[in-house]
Amino acid sequence: MERNEDLKRGLLLKLQLSSNPSLLCAVRGAVERLTESLGFSAAESRAVTRAVDEALTNIIRHTYCGRADQPIEVLFHSVREDDPESARGLEIVLCDCGPAIDPERMCLRALEEIRPGGLGLHFIRESMDIVEYNRANGTNRLRLVKFVHMPQPDGNA
Repeated sequence: MERNEDLKRGLLLKLQLSSNPSLLCAVRGAVERLTESLGFSAAESRAVTRAVDEALTNIIRHTYCGRADQPIEVLFHSVREDDPESARGLEIVLCDCGPAIDPERMCLRALEEIRPGGLGLHFIRESMDIVEYNRANGTNRLRLVKFVHMPQPDGNA
């Protein structure tokens, strides 16, 4: 994507990293600080951080089969809902150059099935307002969007 186009779309942060799991801690720290600075609550900040961590873990584990030397790009943009008076938010696009993913194979396992692993997609979908996957020009793109949810005024005040 062109740098000027990124700036027009409100590019906040761009991370380019290898698929090395040891880098996930640094990404989690960056996401947590960014979400806090945008006004997300502590709970929303943790949810977005967890969703990004789960998505990156899935890319490393399933798309790159654990190889630690493959490229991943993560773009963070500020966004607004369609109505200009509505909530502001954060769009996160995770890009990898792995083989095409069949969305039909991205299955959710039953929550009541007790065993380790397999809940990443649940966490991602539960945490984010928008989750979209597409493939363009040989690149897998996972788009995650979370809007800042302002607390509702207390009706008893």
